[in-house]
Amino acid sequence: MLAIIGTVPDSAFPLTHGPVRLSGAHLTIGGREVPVNRGTPALLAAAVMAGQCIHGPEIYAFLVGDIGRGDGSRRLYQFLVRHLSEFDFQVMTFHYLQPDVDWHNRVLFAVEAMARRPILIADAGFMYAAKMSGQGGSYDLFTPDAGELAFLADEMAPHPFYTRGFILHQDHNVAELIRRAYQHQNAAGHLLVKGKSDHIANEKQIVEIVNHPSCAAMEAIGGTGDTLTGILSVLCGAGYQLAEAAGLAAKANRWTGCYAGATPATQVAALIEKIPQALFAVLNEYQKEKTHGRDQDHTAD
Repeated sequence: MLAIIGTVPDSAFPLTHGPVRLSGAHLTIGGREVPVNRGTPALLAAAVMAGQCIHGPEIYAFLVGDIGRGDGSRRLYQFLVRHLSEFDFQVMTFHYLQPDVDWHNRVLFAVEAMARRPILIADAGFMYAAKMSGQGGSYDLFTPDAGELAFLADEMAPHPFYTRGFILHQDHNVAELIRRAYQHQNAAGHLLVKGKSDHIANEKQIVEIVNHPSCAAMEAIGGTGDTLTGILSVLCGAGYQLAEAAGLAAKANRWTGCYAGATPATQVAALIEKIPQALFAVLNEYQKEKTHGRDQDHTAD
């Protein structure tokens, strides 16, 4: 089972958890409807569509309303600390939560106390909290963009607002930012750096750079990073190795833009509809490459 944890921009939305269903432009979680837009709902919808394509893991969501004040996030943090031991997840993806170092650490302790340690993925606010607490190495995957990566790379910045300018201005030099993030132990086991070119890396090397297909409009559409993390989470839950899942997710996310005929005015919901088509095409090509590689190995023998 895959857990996705985050917030919705509605202060009246109560703490809700349960299996996720997608119907049209709305998610249903714990008997409540949530519109699909940017943020955690977009990530969830992308995960549901990807899961349907590959018969992936059941998706379970923990959501709460928070408009940036942090009150909803704290309620969710507290709930997780109290109740995570009751669940068994293969993958846990933490998304938009107000960064809070103390609560982050309590949640991480609760995760470590679970009967089975899940794969841990962090994006957005929770990734910030992980770095601010000095616990980045406890995670299996971070999914930053170049600006977020600059914060990870700045060993002196206690908060993203204080990322030093000379590091921020290196956003074109992703390889150097990755090196710094690992040097100062502020990165997860693997990184999927989202951008014009997507970089998949671990502490030893950049494993893969994905830049095809290139759909310029995707850079202007809000929520494309959320859909990428949703697809990635499902692939990790389906048993793909972390770097392998990251590369496949990056390719599939790019193909959604092509299949949707994306323009800067395209809404993220239109991209989400194309995820099954894109993911099927990417995985089909991947299987062909693996079969071809095995055939070549047999020929060499």
